[in-house]
Amino acid sequence: MTAAPVWQKSSFSGNEDAPNCVELATTTGGILLRESDAPGTELSASPAQLAALIRSVKSRAEGRTQDL
Repeated sequence: MTAAPVWQKSSFSGNEDAPNCVELATTTGGILLRESDAPGTELSASPAQLAALIRSVKSRAEGRTQDL
């Protein structure tokens, strides 16, 4: 039997009841991502893929563009 993922929100999301947050959970196969207001939809990524996503988001927020 597989254990249910333990979801975590960023400390930047405010209080625990904030509805508009990205949540992460780790699994043996990688990392799961979901939006807190749509918990039924989950994406899976490897650590390298998540790191590339974060780099891309940061660079776009700083006004730069970068290929994933």
